[in-house]
Amino acid sequence: MVRKILVSAVLAGAVLASSGCHHKVQNPLANIDSKQPDKGLFDRAMDSMKRAHYQEARTLLETLINTYPDSEFIARAKLALGDAWYAEGGKAAWQQAESEYKDFQTFFPNLPEASEAQLKIASMHYRQMEKPDRDFAEAQRAADEYKVMIQQYPDSPLVPQAKQKLREVQEVLAERQYRIAHFYNLRDNLAASQARLQSLTESYPLYSGIDEALYELGGLYEREAAALKRQKIPDAQKEKLVAQFEKKAIEAYSKIVARYPATDRVSDAKRRLEALKAPIPVPTPEALAESKAEEASREKLKLVAKVTGNFKKRPSVLAASKVGDPNLQEETVTNAAAIVNDLTNQINGMQASQNIGIKAVGSGTGTPAANEAAPGTPSGGTSAEGTAAKQAPAQVNEIQKSDTGTQAAGTDSKAAPVDRKQESSSKKKEKKGLRKLIPF
Repeated sequence: MVRKILVSAVLAGAVLASSGCHHKVQNPLANIDSKQPDKGLFDRAMDSMKRAHYQEARTLLETLINTYPDSEFIARAKLALGDAWYAEGGKAAWQQAESEYKDFQTFFPNLPEASEAQLKIASMHYRQMEKPDRDFAEAQRAADEYKVMIQQYPDSPLVPQAKQKLREVQEVLAERQYRIAHFYNLRDNLAASQARLQSLTESYPLYSGIDEALYELGGLYEREAAALKRQKIPDAQKEKLVAQFEKKAIEAYSKIVARYPATDRVSDAKRRLEALKAPIPVPTPEALAESKAEEASREKLKLVAKVTGNFKKRPSVLAASKVGDPNLQEETVTNAAAIVNDLTNQINGMQASQNIGIKAVGSGTGTPAANEAAPGTPSGGTSAEGTAAKQAPAQVNEIQKSDTGTQAAGTDSKAAPVDRKQESSSKKKEKKGLRKLIPF
């Protein structure tokens, strides 16, 4: 009898002990004397996040961070604080989320979640990206943040996702450059168009319209070479400049054939190379396979999508390549003014060398012929050209005090006034001085 009583007591104690342990595992914070209040705050914050009570979640997380700075939940709390702003959405909330994610990366740079935080930073700018003809600031920021993600966290499993997003962003940035270049080209601003196309072809090799951009760039070089042929400069110097532009055109056409042999402009590029009497390159098997893979990965935009896309704020990235490594370097910036100045300096150098030769032949006493008095000029005077040469140059940064109704030359005060309201602002103005020799 005593044995039965003892056995029953032991079994009852075991049942009570097991039920108590089970209850503690399910809800360790149910007891008011719990030893983990920081975990209680974190769990309540996560529950608020699930119910989309983001402000409540942030309050709990900030309480945890400020009250328990040595808690094992600090890292997750800081990351969750950024997640609460990220999930709330909106420009202002995303700015706060980016700040929180940056803080997390500063304090915990070696945690795997640091790469996740960087990807979310880039994604916020990606989601605010606009069409190529709109503001490109968010697209540029997205590209910069994706590059940081790929370069700082190369071993992260999120890198392939970041690369694909970067290809899509660069498709939008490249399309923007092409549209601006095409705009300038249609208005005969060849230097500005050339600068944009050079930046595009060097910075965005995976652009869906890269063959079109290279073909248009080659055409610009040919137009500039043809314009130089009509200029009144010495034949030797003229041939040198023309050869430079034709060489650049050949390089652009050759790149289409050699690097992008699966694109639509290959046959046109070959015809231009034949017209320029240049050799036609043969693409390597690797280049052919690479180009085919890039073109096969692009999605075609359907007619309905083209029409409805005009009413959407977000750009279409269907044409972006899904293979190949995106460019991780800074975008190449070519200055149109530098292009014009370079050609100007070359022409100036040619004219200076020609003038030196003429002076050396025309001067018998070592005195430059340009300084001699013209026939019929008094010995103490100078020619009209000499007088003009000694005058101080005009101050281009000062407002001219001439009458607005007279022409810029200003020699005839009785000239008919110009009605500036009727005059088109896009009317081409006649080039003067050395600018007459520059073909663009």
